[in-house]
This record gives sequence, structure tokens and C-alpha cells, in this order.
Amino acid sequence: MKSILKPLLMIVAMALGMTAAATLPALALVELNVNKGNVEPLPIAITDFQGGDALGAEISGIVSADLKRSGLFAPIDKSAFIEKISNPDATPRFEDWKVINAQALVTGSVSKEADGRVRAQYRLWDTFAGQQMSGEQFFANDANTRRVAHIIADAIYERLTGEKGYFDTRVVFIDESGAKNARKKRLAIMDQDGANIRYLSDGRSIVLTPRFSPNRQEITYMSYESGQPKVYLLQIETGQRELVGDFPGMTFAPRFSPDGQKVIMSLLRDDGNSNIFAMDLRSRSTTRLTNSTAIDTSPSYSPDGSKVVFTSDRGGRAQIYVMGADGSGQTRISFGDGVYSTPVWSPRGDLIAFTKQTAGEFQIGVMRVDGSGERILSTGFQQEGPTWAPNGRVLMFFRDSAGGPKLVSVDLTGRNEQSIPTANFASDPAWSPLLE
Repeated sequence: MKSILKPLLMIVAMALGMTAAATLPALALVELNVNKGNVEPLPIAITDFQGGDALGAEISGIVSADLKRSGLFAPIDKSAFIEKISNPDATPRFEDWKVINAQALVTGSVSKEADGRVRAQYRLWDTFAGQQMSGEQFFANDANTRRVAHIIADAIYERLTGEKGYFDTRVVFIDESGAKNARKKRLAIMDQDGANIRYLSDGRSIVLTPRFSPNRQEITYMSYESGQPKVYLLQIETGQRELVGDFPGMTFAPRFSPDGQKVIMSLLRDDGNSNIFAMDLRSRSTTRLTNSTAIDTSPSYSPDGSKVVFTSDRGGRAQIYVMGADGSGQTRISFGDGVYSTPVWSPRGDLIAFTKQTAGEFQIGVMRVDGSGERILSTGFQQEGPTWAPNGRVLMFFRDSAGGPKLVSVDLTGRNEQSIPTANFASDPAWSPLLE
């Protein structure tokens, strides 16, 4: 059973049994190896879900859009379909789908239950092996139909790649509107595809750099509502807000530890030095982790909580360093030309994303945790602030465009770059964990 956060209702998921096709001799089922480097997108046919009037087409359309944006799937144009699916529970005519090179096929249906809930189900077929690969059905209220579509897309992604999807997630960001010299900045949240934008602040004061908790629908952000920078904790669903503290020397909101019990931040103290501190959210006690005469900033925990990545100009210009979570073993790992900033550890633990400024350009890149294997994924006039999708395969960041910043995503190949639609200008994205 998959629960959904209050005040939304519950989504119930149940597996659908394999059809008679599953009794065929075992054949190698289609799959994508996302670890081999260049991956040719998998041709997949996604039929309109039967029933539910326009709702069936809407759900299948969202599933198709999610999979296409990942860069790993190539949904086939419906005009090429030979078989017209009328019974999504029946075994398809696999020969009709092989003719159009559909290596995978998705069928489904949508209906209204007597109690008013929506029932949505899908089946994933391997057309060349002639087998059903997976199938589930979901019960949800009308407000959750987009979530059902994202969950179905995640299930298909996981079955075909062997890795978790990232579609049933949200992104918190700063919505920016108005003239450039009088920009109104509001805290906002949306689905990862740009839908369902909701505002979390009213814009009467400047808000900056929201950060998601790794295990709760909770964020930290920095606000100047009193004229001084203050950091708040905000429960997204209830709207409950809690002051973490006044931090006059802070330039970015703190980041959470993996267990959500601590935050880590850079603070400018009276001695004029910027150093890194960790705060226990229950006791509000702080522990100083660096003691440098340089500028140490932008700390981010590793996913197991044992290490911290940060930037420091102690070597002359800002480079990336790694240390133990207690401040021990501070070691420089980047040695490239230019200035590095905003390092963020991947949820998978294998890479560190960063912003790099060199030769008048801003770059978004990744490197291994020992600093080797640096790769630039995107280059632009001004772009920064990478945030990871929860499966560690995609980054989102913001880039200055004509008049203001916009959100952009890019995968680890650097070839699948996507603009994220927002009503206004947008900056400082932070990706949520998978919803539960």
C-alpha cells in the first residue's frame, strides 16, 4: 500500500496477475542498461488508457511525457499503431507491435468506483518476448490522478532500467516576478514536470535558497522578513513554520543531514572568517567543523552522513574539499581551472555535482568523490545551483535567460537537457525525495 501525504487521500496499489502470455517459454525480457554510457532510447508504445473519458488519455499522456523527458525512452507516435487496444487485460497481438519496433508496450484502463474513487491500472508488455513484465492497479481520489500517472511511469522506469524512477517527486524553488530592480520572490512548489504550482509564501519579504529534508516533506529556507537573514523550517503540507535561528553572516540556507536531525551551514563570525557549523535541530546546539582564515562555504552531507563536501578558497581560489562529518581529514579534491561553488553530493553517493566559473562561462558538472573524472554537463552565460533527482541520474539548476532565471534539467550524459516550464522566472530549485 502506498500512502500519500495529508491532506490528500490514500493511493492503494495492487499487483495485477500475469495473463496467459506469461506461460510462454522464458525469453530474455527487454531492459535498459543505464550504466553503459551512451544509451539509445528504447522504443515504447503507450496506448490511451481505456475508459474514464478524457482521463484515460490524460494519464497515459503524463506517463509518456515522463518517460520521454528521461531521455531513455522514445514513445512511438500513436498514428503508427496497428492494433487498437479495446481490452487492456487481453493479450496483445505482439506481431502488430513488433512491426513498428515497439520493444515495450503499455496498456491500461481507468474507471470510477461506486465510492467515487478512480481506479487506474496498467500492464507492461515485452513485445518481442511475448510476455507481460509487470502490472498494477491503483485507487485514488480525483485530486491524485497526476500522481497515479507519475507512479506508473516510475514503475515502468524501474522495471526496464532496474533503478528507481524520479517522477513522483516535487521541486521547491523561488518564483520571481516583477521588474528586475523590484523583483518579488515567493517560495513555491510544483511537480517535477512543472505542473501543480503552489505558493508557500506571499512575496512580502525576500526568500532564498530552499532546501528539502531527505526524509520528510519539510524544507529550510532563508527569509529577510525582519530585515535580517533568518532560517525557518516549513512543513509543506500543514504550513507549520518554525524559526531555526538568526544568522547574520549566512548567505545560503543550511542543508539537512541524511537523517533529517541536523543541518549544516556556513556562518560569518565576528572574527571575519566564514566557517562551517552543524546544528542539532532538537537541541539547537552548534558544532564548529572548520576553523580557517579562508572562506569555507556551501557544505553538503554525503548520503550516509559520514562526510561533508564544501568549497574553500584557502588555496587561493575556491575549490572543492571533503572532510569527515566531525570536521576531520579536510582534503582538497578539485584541481581544475576556474572557481568552484555549490557542491552537492549525489543521493547514490558516487558523484558530486558543482557549479564552475571559468573563462567567462558558468558550467554545471560532476566529479567522483575523490575529485577524479570531472565532466561538464552544461555550459551557459550564467547558471548555478544544481540539485539532484532522488535516483541520482538527473540534475536541475537555474540559468539566466532573457530578463531572468529559468529552471533547466540535464541528465548525466549531458545530452538530454530540458527546460522546466514555470509561470514566472524561477531560481534556486531543490528536488524532493520520492513521495510516499
